Amino acid sequence: MTCWVDEYALEFKIASLYYVVAPQLIHLTYRFDMKRFFLFLMVFCAAHSAQAELRIDITRGNVNPLPIALPDFTGETQLGADIMRVISDDLERSGLFKPIDPRSFVERIKDSNQVPRFPDWQGISAQALVTGDVRRAADGGLEVQFRLWDVLAEKQVAGKSYTTPEDNWRRVGHLIADQIYKRLTGENGYFDSRIVYIAESGNFRKRTKRLAIMDQDGANHMFLTDGADLVLTPRFDPNMQRIIYLSYEGRKPSVHLYDLETGRVELLGNFDGMSFAPRFSPDGRKVVMTIAKNGNSEIYEMTLANRQMRQITNNPAIDTSPSYSPDGKYITFNSDRGGSQQLYVMNADGSNARRISFGDGKYGTPVWSPRGDLVAFTKMKGGRFHIGIMRPDGSGERILTDSFLDEGPTWSPNGRVIIFTRQKEGYTRSDLSRTYSIDLTGYNLREVMTPLDASDPAWSPLLENPCAGGKC
Repeated sequence: MTCWVDEYALEFKIASLYYVVAPQLIHLTYRFDMKRFFLFLMVFCAAHSAQAELRIDITRGNVNPLPIALPDFTGETQLGADIMRVISDDLERSGLFKPIDPRSFVERIKDSNQVPRFPDWQGISAQALVTGDVRRAADGGLEVQFRLWDVLAEKQVAGKSYTTPEDNWRRVGHLIADQIYKRLTGENGYFDSRIVYIAESGNFRKRTKRLAIMDQDGANHMFLTDGADLVLTPRFDPNMQRIIYLSYEGRKPSVHLYDLETGRVELLGNFDGMSFAPRFSPDGRKVVMTIAKNGNSEIYEMTLANRQMRQITNNPAIDTSPSYSPDGKYITFNSDRGGSQQLYVMNADGSNARRISFGDGKYGTPVWSPRGDLVAFTKMKGGRFHIGIMRPDGSGERILTDSFLDEGPTWSPNGRVIIFTRQKEGYTRSDLSRTYSIDLTGYNLREVMTPLDASDPAWSPLLENPCAGGKC
């Protein structure tokens, strides 16, 4: 429940307010004492706040994460503990939840189908409680079910069951964490997703760069290329089946497609000049990229079905780093056509290009949020690098990070978290770059753990959910 008072709209809403909020004020007239009426509303809101539904407001930095109790699932003891650890780690890393130390639990859950003893959980300041059960299915797989409880309201607010092969237990944990996140924030989660990036190793003068992929929490890490050729800027297609990336095979830049299901690598094209930063269109049917010819960089679009190329920009300036809007109608890019490196938005056919960045410094690597409401970017100012966000019309610019070198932002599937590459000043030559995440409020900076140095991260959409009907 949200209580608000808009004094400007009050005279238009007064009729409904006194019937809904205060039926006893039946004789209220327009000549009432305004201050006393506002005071009444405040008291009314306070009196009913205890009945409000459990929900996290994520429009601001969440300084006080929601205390949540996460006892191990019953049944298969070890798997129950392992799945709950995945759930707990996901929720804690989001910065919105604070898992309560299990040593403080008063009630020991033995049957997840039983209603918890809510006073025991209220006594340790838990506001939410998750219970669950893991059992062996007849086919040798797992049956996993969970329940989410509102401890203050003393009721169940969510629950679901899954049937899955045993080796898929980690993903079930991510799926449950997504369900909890969505129920308590009102927005989709982002835990059932993957990250592709460039894994770097070796001497700083001659780095080996391999294409690597992992779950968003760092699990199931795998190298996709062997490091024989330099690879850069991997990006997912919207259907999660392919990765597009730049490779310097034979020291010549070329664009490749990597099929995640088959492991097959397809050469998309060797282009005259130098190619940069390819990205898929939202429907996966096209690719947009920068190609440099004769000292001039322009943005091109390729239709994948027939490999036809179309030049989108035509300007003597450097145009690069294109990124589609989620609806495919617009492209954001950076260009120095105005005299310095700035951000622009144009129609997808290249028409009506307009500048959107006007702050001090230089702007680059714009990436449109999957929600469509924001553009993330790298900003260079005063010898420092920053990750920032702004609306697609250039308004509301906010700087989220400040470092010796921050670059290459990429969005979580729900558009609430950004991952980027950071190189700290004073790093040793064997420890050059790492990936970090931060939320839209500028809070909750976390390192995204990788086994080697990391650069050029790209976050996948949510994995296609094969759990419809309770199976995954």
